Amino acid sequence: MKWRELAVHRMLLVMIKRRANTFFFDCSAESPQGRTGVCYDREGLDSRKAFKPENNALDMAAAMGIELLTEEQYRDLQKLGNFDTKSSSWVKAPGDIRILGGALFGDRRFGHVFVYHNGAQSNYSARAFRGSLRV
Repeated sequence: MKWRELAVHRMLLVMIKRRANTFFFDCSAESPQGRTGVCYDREGLDSRKAFKPENNALDMAAAMGIELLTEEQYRDLQKLGNFDTKSSSWVKAPGDIRILGGALFGDRRFGHVFVYHNGAQSNYSARAFRGSLRV
């Protein structure tokens, strides 16, 4: 699925101006369908011995021509509304976390935005990812 096809999936796009760049974020109320139940990256997927999902968030995002939101971008998105109140979204993991096998995801619960850690190999039916496109 390419970025321009997201509108077909009833995704709301929001434009955020940062310094000299403009970013578009997808911001459906919950983690976008069609992206759920995936590991963080190829390494995480390959490390699973059983119940492997079909894909991973980083490869799917690259195929769509987008990048995962950073933690900062995810928090900025959450300032615009209540997102991921029943789901969660992988966010871009810093290298020092990823090298140790970890990854990050965020959600909104109890009126607060949380960013947590998990192994990159984990996958949950209610966890997907949100993307950004820099123009």
